[in-house]
Amino acid sequence: MRIVITGSSSGIGRALADRLLSHGHLVWGLARSDQSAFAAGRPGTFFATRCDVADCAQVTAAAQTILAAWPEIDGLITCAGVQGAIGRTATIDPARWSATVRTNLDGTFNAIRAFYEALRRNPRRAKIVCFSGGGATRPRPNFSAYGVSKTAVVRLVETVADEERDAPLDINAVAPGAINTRLTDEILALGPASAGAAEYDAALRQKETGGASLERALDLVEWLLSPASDGVSGRLISAQWDPWDQLAGKGGQLRDAETYTLRRTAPGNRL
Repeated sequence: MRIVITGSSSGIGRALADRLLSHGHLVWGLARSDQSAFAAGRPGTFFATRCDVADCAQVTAAAQTILAAWPEIDGLITCAGVQGAIGRTATIDPARWSATVRTNLDGTFNAIRAFYEALRRNPRRAKIVCFSGGGATRPRPNFSAYGVSKTAVVRLVETVADEERDAPLDINAVAPGAINTRLTDEILALGPASAGAAEYDAALRQKETGGASLERALDLVEWLLSPASDGVSGRLISAQWDPWDQLAGKGGQLRDAETYTLRRTAPGNRL
């Protein structure tokens, strides 16, 4: 497969690039950081373009470069993201809050928009995998910018899936779980005064215990890229807790179901 990954210079994005390359796929990584050394060690299989996904013009230019070499792509993984602005919502710096949302949400939208037509041209069923995560399904005090943007990513995925439900394309969101990454280290560096005692204690426990399984998250992404997931679209799937490996062939059953989606829970008597 020919796969584009945003945020491929570190963390889960880099781990995904390594995994996919080891399984014989071609990967083109987009990141703000220089990836030339990583690409040099993998000639002809990993390609890199420096790009800030929050900037639509940069993403469009990067897509033009990629599509000149690959007129069609098989998959897009939007892994770029920042924890960004942290603190009480009512007192946080507006510019930092907005910048966080732009990277996490606009960055996902920009990539989908830039590569959508190339994905549609692919003769096989194309795949888009977007990263959601912490704060998307519950309030996360002191992390409103991150939580709001990741929740919006899920709704974006659901909306695109519904709009393109007759297209040969599947788009899903992944909740990778509490994996130890630089985001964990950021919380520990901030301390309980800024991140909040609950977040700091959780990060401390996560660091000490090793965190959730990175391999399980990588396995889910590979499954979502594979034909086994054909027809499964518009879902938010937890890598750690959902029985996603049992969903093969169940795309039709999920098509109009509320399973693995963001929905309002109303009281039984609808008062």
